Amino acid sequence: MTQLTLNLMQGSVRFNFSAEAAKTLKLEIEQLMQRLKIVATNAGSAGKPQPEKPMEYQYTGEVFLEVFCNPNIYPSPFAAKVLLTVRDDKIRLTTEAELTRLMDDLGQYLEQVS
Repeated sequence: MTQLTLNLMQGSVRFNFSAEAAKTLKLEIEQLMQRLKIVATNAGSAGKPQPEKPMEYQYTGEVFLEVFCNPNIYPSPFAAKVLLTVRDDKIRLTTEAELTRLMDDLGQYLEQVS
């Protein structure tokens, strides 16, 4: 397993993460991006738009990783943030991260492991 580094607004966190889990997370983020685009497109339309479902990704390995994002509260995909939780039996970190930064970090990781 290779370590994934996630750059946060202040600092970073690094942990062991599998390539398979990274690919799954990338697919989840791609689906989230589509939902964010739908929300942004519907923002100017008349009537009440249908809410999009949030992204809730969980990974359990040496650490537990949870990534959550509600696409209905952001005006564009570039403004979106995710709530990250990284924990094991000794420590728990919960923080916000920019979605675009998470995508960049994940892309770099996947290039590294392929």
